[in-house]
Amino acid sequence: MAQATAAPGSAHSAVAKENKKAIQARNLRTGLLFTAPALIVLAIFVFYPAIKTFITSLTSDRINRAGKFVGFDNYVKLFQSADFWTDVKNTLVYAVAYAPIVVIVALAFALLLNRKDLKFVGFFRTCMFLPFVISLTVAAIAWQFILSPSLGLVPYWIQQLTGIAHVDLLGTRETAMAAIVFITVWKNFGYFMVIFLAGLQGISAELYEAASLDGASAWQKFRYITLPALRPTFNYVVIFGLIGSFQVFDQVFILTSGGPARATETIVYRIYTEAFGNGKLGYASALSYVLLIMTLIVGLIQLYTNNKHEKEEIA
Repeated sequence: MAQATAAPGSAHSAVAKENKKAIQARNLRTGLLFTAPALIVLAIFVFYPAIKTFITSLTSDRINRAGKFVGFDNYVKLFQSADFWTDVKNTLVYAVAYAPIVVIVALAFALLLNRKDLKFVGFFRTCMFLPFVISLTVAAIAWQFILSPSLGLVPYWIQQLTGIAHVDLLGTRETAMAAIVFITVWKNFGYFMVIFLAGLQGISAELYEAASLDGASAWQKFRYITLPALRPTFNYVVIFGLIGSFQVFDQVFILTSGGPARATETIVYRIYTEAFGNGKLGYASALSYVLLIMTLIVGLIQLYTNNKHEKEEIA
C-alpha cells in the first residue's frame, strides 16, 4: 500500500520537474530571441574588433603590408620605451586633474540650479548644458582662436591685466595640459550636471524640512542628506569621468598635436600616430590593449571602493 500511494506522488514530482525544465527552456529561447540583435551588434562591433586587435598586437603588421608573428615583442618594446612612460604620465596627470574638477564643477552648478527660488532656471540649465551638445571638434577649434597668442581674447585680457603680451597657453609646457583640462571640463560638465540634477530632484524634500526643524545648517544638510543620497550618482559620474579621461584625443589632436615637446601627448594620441603616422599597426594594437587594461584596473578599483563603502554603511 505504501508503494502504491508513493507512486502517484513520484509521478507528480516527475511531471513538475519536466514542466519546470520546459518553462526554463522556453524562457531561455525567448531571452535569446530578444537579446539576439544586441548580441549580434556586440559581436560585430565589439568582440570581433577586440579579438582582432589582440591578434594584431602579436604581429609586426604595418598599415600597408602584413607582418609576421612576433609574440609579445611589441609589449616588451612598449614598456622599454621612454616615450610610452611619458604618455602614461601625461594621461594620468590629465585624468587626476580632469575627473575631480569636472565632478566638483558639475555638482556645484547642479546645487545652484536646483534652487526653487532661482528665476529663469530653465534658461540657465540650457546654457550650462549647451557646450556638451556642441561637437568637440568645433569647440576645440573655437578655443584655438580664443587662446591664440595674437588674436585670442584670453591672451588679450592677460595682457591688459598683467602687461604680459602674446601669452601662448597652448604652446607652453607648463600651461598646455591645464588649458586642455579646462576646455574639456567646460565642454563636459553640463552633462554630469544634468545627472546630478536628476539625483538631487529624487531626494525627498521632507528630509530637508525635518533637518531644518532640528536646527541643521546648510552644510549639515549637504553632508548628511545630500551627499549620502547622491552616492549612486557620484559613482556613475566618477567612473565615467575617469574612463573618459583615459580616452582623451580630439582636443589634443586639434589644439596641441601632443606638444609642446610631448607635454600633452596621451596614450590614445600615441596610438593614432603609431598606427596612421608611422604605420605600425601591431605596435599600436599593443598600446590599445595596455590602455584597455589600465582602464579596467581603474574601473575595478573604483567599483571595489564603492562596494566597500556600501557594505560599511550597511554594517
